[in-house]
Amino acid sequence: MKIGIDCRMFGSGFGLARYTEQLVKHLLEIDLENQYILFFRNENVKELVAGSNKNVKIVIADIPWYSWAEQIKFKKIIRQQKVDLMHFPHWNVPLFYNDPFVVTVHDLIMYHYPRPEATTLGPIKFWIKDRLHRIVLGHAIKKAKHIIVTSEFTKQDIHDTLKVSNDKMITTYQAPFSYNISSLKDNEFVLQKYGIKKPYVMYVGTAYPHKNIEGLLNAWLKFQELHGDEYQLVLVGKENYFYQRLLVQQATHEIKNFVYTGFVEDDELSAIYLQSSLYVFPSFYEGFGLPPLEAQDHGVPVVSSNASCLPEVLGDSVLYFDPNSPDQMADMIHKALDDEGVRSELKQNAKENLKRFSWEGLAEKTLDLYRKFA
Repeated sequence: MKIGIDCRMFGSGFGLARYTEQLVKHLLEIDLENQYILFFRNENVKELVAGSNKNVKIVIADIPWYSWAEQIKFKKIIRQQKVDLMHFPHWNVPLFYNDPFVVTVHDLIMYHYPRPEATTLGPIKFWIKDRLHRIVLGHAIKKAKHIIVTSEFTKQDIHDTLKVSNDKMITTYQAPFSYNISSLKDNEFVLQKYGIKKPYVMYVGTAYPHKNIEGLLNAWLKFQELHGDEYQLVLVGKENYFYQRLLVQQATHEIKNFVYTGFVEDDELSAIYLQSSLYVFPSFYEGFGLPPLEAQDHGVPVVSSNASCLPEVLGDSVLYFDPNSPDQMADMIHKALDDEGVRSELKQNAKENLKRFSWEGLAEKTLDLYRKFA
């Protein structure tokens, strides 16, 4: 059986890239029977797949995501390979691609948190772009043999919002990324590099509006009324429009003990996790929510929003707060830092919670799906 996988998001730094990379890596470890046709952009071909498996063929599809070329040229490139089943790890499936495929839908952010304030297109062009994206997603969901979702919450969200039958969807949980400990950089060197000089609370991820980082900054102001200058707040994420806006807000309100690192490579990110006193996840909406699990995997206690899928994924391993309440968020940060009994319980519960998640399990479940629908 020839299975195609769209790998064009490899190396992009997005959560979608992490999902695709780990899925491919573990599929190649457990499946030596089927042939995999992996479609990459030129700059994203990874050594871990090239030549690591005789049943792997790398095909260059140097086509940007969400482009017209994706709709026209990518379809032709796929069909030239005569795959039996195609897996699109995101909903950006060419509109006229109707050969057998499965698709992973990570969330319905576009329906709940559209972002016209971030675009430079203007309101009319943004409206057109948003509608086109919804058309592409609608086609992917309608024509897919089956839909992979990242949580039961997302499954229910797709069912309620787009009227898709639950029988057409399967949930596969992701897992924390396995960092190569031998390649980690010296912790103290990394902290000095980014200006981290005190015990700190951290967040890793984007700063899109649904991530509620503005709410976190407001909570941090309230938290500092209790703790003064004892802790720093460290935000890690690739710079974009939203982070630039946050930096303006931070400067305007003179928020102290604030560190923004920008994008951080995996070895340095792991070092930052390992030294952190607490991880905070203030999001309004998630399809899965991987960063708090990565923090737990590094032994870091977590406080989290109680919204969307997060109680499903994190269970009783975190302290929850209402993401609409900066006061409650500040209180939970305070409690998780000051109460050693709570911290110990969170760490122990996290160890049990992490046992529910593995990339091997995700790959096996996905492979079973391939066999069913190819």
